Amino acid sequence: MVDVDPVFVQAPEHRPKSTVILAEGIPLIDLSPINYQEEDTTPVSEIQGLVKQIGSACKEWGFFQVINHGVPLDKRERIEEASRKFFALSLEEKLKVRRDAVNVLGYFEAEHTKNVRDWKEIYDFNVQQPTFIPPLVEQPDDEQNFQFQWDNRWPQNPPEFKEACQEYAEEVEKLAYKLMELIAVSLGLEGSRFREFFIHNTSNIRLNHYPACPYPDLALGLGHHKDTGVLTVLAQDDVGGLEVRRKSDGEWIRVTPISNSFIINVGDMIQVWSNDAYESVEHRVMVNSEKDRFSIPFFLKPALYTDVEPLQELTNDKNPPKYKAINWGKFRTARMRSNFTKSNVENLQIYHFKVSQ
Repeated sequence: MVDVDPVFVQAPEHRPKSTVILAEGIPLIDLSPINYQEEDTTPVSEIQGLVKQIGSACKEWGFFQVINHGVPLDKRERIEEASRKFFALSLEEKLKVRRDAVNVLGYFEAEHTKNVRDWKEIYDFNVQQPTFIPPLVEQPDDEQNFQFQWDNRWPQNPPEFKEACQEYAEEVEKLAYKLMELIAVSLGLEGSRFREFFIHNTSNIRLNHYPACPYPDLALGLGHHKDTGVLTVLAQDDVGGLEVRRKSDGEWIRVTPISNSFIINVGDMIQVWSNDAYESVEHRVMVNSEKDRFSIPFFLKPALYTDVEPLQELTNDKNPPKYKAINWGKFRTARMRSNFTKSNVENLQIYHFKVSQ
């Protein structure tokens, strides 16, 4: 009998099932038309087909996988190796770059999702360096001491860690912007419609380590949740464990790893901008009783001063705005708070900003 620490135990309704439903139908999209052909020679029909696939995937699943994405494999392999070396360090060494409530970047080993502790350890760094927050940002009403200058806490070991992270971030960010252009066009917008929101972005990359777990029937590597940001670009290893809640019937579907692919999912802010045309979808991570799992998500996020609300081009008298404006800085601050400590109330969600129709 394994002695289970109760902080990791999921409520019965959220525990993993003994049977696994493998993903059939999660779209696999080939991005060759925008990456490996000259723009002048790419047939318009291929781009239109790509836009249609992206739009359908966002609408029906909120998730899809991409191949031939243009991110160099060597950059990905380098950050994966650096991640494994970092997490293999002693806890004492990792705690030297531990994050706190003031600076949310760095190492952390005690994150909570939905008020249950996750079976994982993480390292976060911001893509924009330094993270530039213009002085026009107002302090949140109840957080007068909140720091809007976030500095990356780079560990000294492994020595190649910082460079590997920065090189990978540059490449995966390019992919995210290409995907946002396709998503914009799929909504009937100009391809560049979303770019203004990311001039002073707060995008970050997370390195995840999910150690082998002796009670995979009770704990989760990452509890059920929806991503708060705009778009997530996930690299995962071949161990697998990501599950997506299928919109059609609510079943949890296991996403099978595909070599050198990325898993893409729509975040809460796209749901608001699109006025619910594209939904952010729940997902979670299973733990493995025998193997460690590693993954690297890139989270595309707007500037802290951004007020996110349904875009005027996508609303009218027949489809009025479904959300009040959400200030990203305040929303993110409230959500970050819940990651540190267990709370008696549910953390802030976008449905709290729903307009009563």
